[in-house]
Amino acid sequence: MTAAPANDLQPVRTNLLNLSREKLADFCEEMGESRFRAQQILKWVYHQGTTDFQEMTNLSKSLRAHLGNVFEFRAPTIHTEKRSKDGTVKWVMSVDGGNAIETVYIPEPNRGTLCVSSQVGCALNCSFCSTATQGFNRNLTAAEIIGQVYIAAKALGQTQHDRKITNVVMMGMG
Repeated sequence: MTAAPANDLQPVRTNLLNLSREKLADFCEEMGESRFRAQQILKWVYHQGTTDFQEMTNLSKSLRAHLGNVFEFRAPTIHTEKRSKDGTVKWVMSVDGGNAIETVYIPEPNRGTLCVSSQVGCALNCSFCSTATQGFNRNLTAAEIIGQVYIAAKALGQTQHDRKITNVVMMGMG
């Protein structure tokens, strides 16, 4: 998985959030690294919340530099955020193609549920759902789905030891 130049100035980098653990392990092995490096990288991203390869101090400097040249982290971005008195948080997030999706966090006494979108729009056209007003556009990429969880956890201030999100449910699969 080598980066190919898109033009003379910018190399094309792969969105790491689109890779499965197995694909990342394959990449590490192709580079001459041990497959367990993939697990180390994923722990940094999903347990420590870092997307800066230079902070991944249990990886060699040369590996960190190479990862930075080949990969990027491109998650949805928060367009708007609304918080209700009961702690519910609704985000409208921007994704590729100028589209918007909704992600909702619902706190309860013993758990926190995150509702993530799996599609841009929905074909069902339910009257209560603002997503349905868009009509169906496309399925989201793995990075756009995983990115919602990543962004929500960061926005909620979730740490490895303070799990606010305990359940994830999928929306938009009409």
